[in-house]
Order: sequence, then C-alpha cells, then structure tokens
Amino acid sequence: MLDRLARLEQEAREAVASVSGLQELANVRVRYLGKKGELTTLLRGMGQLPPEQRPLVGQKANALRSTLEELLRQREAALKKAAAEEKWERERIDITLPGYPFAAGQVHPLTAILEEIKAIFIGLGFQVATGPEIESDYYNFEALNMPPDHPARDMQDSFYVAPQYLLRTHTSPVQIRTMELQAPRLPVRIIAPGKVYRRDDDATHSPMFSQVEGLAVDRGITFADLKGTLLLFAREMFGPKQRIRLRPSFFPFTEPSAEVDISCIICDGEGCRVCGQTGWLEILGAGMVHPQVLRAGGYDPQDVTGFAFGMGVERIAMLKYGVEDLRLFFTNDLRFLKQFR
Repeated sequence: MLDRLARLEQEAREAVASVSGLQELANVRVRYLGKKGELTTLLRGMGQLPPEQRPLVGQKANALRSTLEELLRQREAALKKAAAEEKWERERIDITLPGYPFAAGQVHPLTAILEEIKAIFIGLGFQVATGPEIESDYYNFEALNMPPDHPARDMQDSFYVAPQYLLRTHTSPVQIRTMELQAPRLPVRIIAPGKVYRRDDDATHSPMFSQVEGLAVDRGITFADLKGTLLLFAREMFGPKQRIRLRPSFFPFTEPSAEVDISCIICDGEGCRVCGQTGWLEILGAGMVHPQVLRAGGYDPQDVTGFAFGMGVERIAMLKYGVEDLRLFFTNDLRFLKQFR
C-alpha cells in the first residue's frame, strides 16, 4: 500500500507539472483528489490491511493529500500569473506614444441663448412652464381670441395632424394651460420656452424654430411694467446701453399690442446697412393680455390685468452673434458651430 502511495504521488506530481491551462489543472484535481479519484479509491482498500499497518498508511495518505493540494495551489497561481502577463503584453499601452486628440464638445449657440434668456427671467421671478407640442385647435387658437373664422390664423400657416389637432404655432397655449391650473391664485409669472412649427422656410424663417413667451398676471399690472421688464431683458442680453422702442401693432391675444425694437447693436442707433439706416432692430412682440384671454384662463379682467410677450430664440441669436441666415443654426456644420466656443 505504501508503494502504491509513492507511485501515486510521483504520477500526480508529473501530471500537475505537465498541465498548461486552468481547465486541465481542474481535471487533474478531480482525477486524484475527487470523490472518485485515485487517492480516495486507494484509501477504500485500507480495510484489507492488518490493523497495525493502518495508522501508518493513513498518516502517509493524509500527507500525500496535503502535498497534492499544495502542488495544485502553486500550479494554479503560476498559471494565473502567466495568463495575466500574457494579457498585459497583448493589451499594454505604450505610454511613450503621442496621445489621440479628442475634440471638446460645446453647447449649441441656440441652447446657450435659450439658457441665457431663461436665466434672465428666472432672476425676475418668472417660472419656466412647458406644454405639448401637438396642441388642440382650442388652446392654439380659440382660447387666444382667434375663433375659426379669424383672419389672424392666416398669419400662422399650420401643420394639422387631425381635424382639431396641429403642431403648435406658438407657445401661447402654455399661458392658457397655466392660468387654468392656477386660477384664481395670483400672481402668475411664467415663461414658456419650446419648439413651434409654421410653414415658413427662408433665410429668416424655419418650419421649426424655438420660441419663448412670457406671461404676468396680477392686480395693478400696467404697460409700464411690460416696458420695464423688456428694457431690463434687452440690457441683460445685449448690453447695458441698450434702448428699446415700442411700435403699435396688432396681436389677437393682446390689447394694446406693440412690436419691440432695440437700438442697433452694430451702429448703436446711428443707422447702418444691418438696421436699414433706421437705427433699430425688431426683436419681439408684446402687449397687455386681452380680456378674452384672461377669461379663457379663468381670471376676471375686471379684477386683474397682465402682459405677455413672445420672442424667437433664433432671432435673438442672429442679432447677438451677427448671423444673417437662420438656417445655419440647423445645418450641423462644424465650421459654423465652432465659432461659438
């Protein structure tokens, strides 16, 4: 029995030394130390030995098991180390090579302008409100004092997706939705940024563009509050020396209404090619909220007043950056966009 143990040890040592992979090593472990392995099978024959030999054989067998387990552990560690070194040699990075240049990303100019607009009005106490881009005819037109036969609808050629649903032509529906949710609580002070859609496509118009509309409703609001708010916005956006001019206009949802101009950012109001020698550049429309719109939102026009304004984000960006063709903002041309780092 002792001779068989000695031969088994020699065979196991040679088998462990000859393996070249972890799976092969696992097979050797099972072969010699498993429940049906050769050492276990050998020990089952100890019952046939004389009683005086059994302690010595058992001692030798336990020593052999310990020896084989240590050999297997050492061989496993060596194989893992060799595999790690091979992987390192295969995948290692040569730190002496020059680095790969990665282009730094940047905020799109329209996004930067929109964030600047939002920051200005949030600083004035306005909150940001949003609404659906697919809007009902009621919220997009009727609640804003534009019934089905109103000629003002012709100014906003629309994309209809169903008889009574369309891609919104402005963010004014958000004003109605906000008033409905808040009425009769006061004050209401929101800006409504978002995408809008109209059938326009030329150097200064796009079928899809971004708009920011503002609404303030409270007791005692006057046209002077509107003018002061817009003057502060113009100076924050275009510089502290900016002036504004309000020209009478018409919008169905405001009365009175005005087109708002700023002094030309190129010639400082002296007159140049950009401003058509007038010294002024149009930036947005505004006015006092029409009583019908207040009623549609759930407020009593005998009790409260309000002002509203709307501006195109692209228009503000074109003026601030001196861009002449609005479509450049949507072409994804890096030669153009990299100028706004």
